[in-house]
Amino acid sequence: MSAPTELELAGQVVELVRRLGGPAAQAEAVVTRADLALTRFANSAIHQNVAESTVGIRLRVHVDGRTAAGSGSVVTADGLRALAERTLAAARLCPPDPGWPGLVPPTSAPLAPPVDEATAHAEPDQRADRVRAFVAAAGGLSTAGYCRTAHRSSAYANSAGHTAHGRSVEAAMDGIARQAGADGVARRCADRLSDIDGAELGGQAAAKARAAADPVELPPGRYEVVFEPAAVADLLQNLSWYGFNGKRYAERQSFAEPGAAQFDRAVTLVDDPLGASGLPFDAEGTGRRALTLVEAGTTRAVAHDRRTAAEVGAESTGHAVAGGATWGPMARNLRMSGAAAGPASATGRSTTGAAAGAVVDADTAALVAGVRRGLLVTDLWYTRVLDPKSLVVTGLTRNGVWLVEDGTVVRAVRDLRFTESYPRALGPGAVLGLGGRPVRQPDRVDGVWWAAPPVRLASWHFTGGASG
Repeated sequence: MSAPTELELAGQVVELVRRLGGPAAQAEAVVTRADLALTRFANSAIHQNVAESTVGIRLRVHVDGRTAAGSGSVVTADGLRALAERTLAAARLCPPDPGWPGLVPPTSAPLAPPVDEATAHAEPDQRADRVRAFVAAAGGLSTAGYCRTAHRSSAYANSAGHTAHGRSVEAAMDGIARQAGADGVARRCADRLSDIDGAELGGQAAAKARAAADPVELPPGRYEVVFEPAAVADLLQNLSWYGFNGKRYAERQSFAEPGAAQFDRAVTLVDDPLGASGLPFDAEGTGRRALTLVEAGTTRAVAHDRRTAAEVGAESTGHAVAGGATWGPMARNLRMSGAAAGPASATGRSTTGAAAGAVVDADTAALVAGVRRGLLVTDLWYTRVLDPKSLVVTGLTRNGVWLVEDGTVVRAVRDLRFTESYPRALGPGAVLGLGGRPVRQPDRVDGVWWAAPPVRLASWHFTGGASG
């Protein structure tokens, strides 16, 4: 006898809640089979290859005006019954939930793009091949990082009769190369493992590491900057989590003002989950579609789940996430579109100074060419929000910073601490240029990614060195 499908399991859980909780009990269940694999390397050698195949069940019930959620991984009859019983018991102990928005009624979900079967069933040696190519391209520098693949098959069912199902796959690689304490990084996320070029990434990381040698100290202050896609990804992540989050918007803790020109006209931000092989529905079963958050500088929308939408008199945009009652709905596939880049050299290689080996792509080189005096920044990290309302963030640069003078990269700079309002830095008149090709950056978890071109900004506030 074949194992039950994800949709059959979800239906069984919902039926159990109906039988145990009575006809008035409302329930929704999401069942996900996940095949996740990770090949890690350090000191230029693979030291870990791990893979797991799991089945997870998330259940949410609403009974007698109270709501509770539970999860489990035991898909036997006893395991499903235990999940339903303990979640119903938890609901009866919870405080009343007057904001319960109800369940999604039966509706059709959008069609998701087909997944790449080769990536869904990738073998360890295929990931190892990319690691080998990364290490070889680094030309003897010490390297570390990972290559991962992920395949998820998920189904949703609720007691209102709505069902949905879909699959998603992802491949990603993130690696560094190091020389004498100077690091260079290269990352990529794709729908197909075949689109991940380990040699290309290894070469990029090594070139940056070599160019980052012998950095100089620069005084704090405001500098014009060119951010590479890895750095822009941090801007998108924080804008999503704090600015375009429907819960924070409903609580008036977001800067977002739909209809207002809050960004430079060069900025357009679209959350596009189906622009890649993502699931076609969210944690509440609502269909996921592209959502324009910013159009030519004007804020158009924020992300909503059913609860936050009800609070502000809107409709869910399909952005419910597990734990959304705490974290709120989030755009997790945010893409910044850019204008066509101007003319640039084929390599973007600087020709003078200590950073003569710094290699950037033509998109980034075109932006650097217009900078009279400023900084080229590869990456941001350890970012922390100081003021959610204005989205003032502090953090550090890493993996390569260079001084730019008269359109030329002249030498490496020591890492700097910054304190900056992200919306202000992207505000009207503040964006001096965008590259034309968004580069997709992986997040720490599969299914979440940030795609952006390099960006040239008029001003970024650096407040000190990395040590303080």
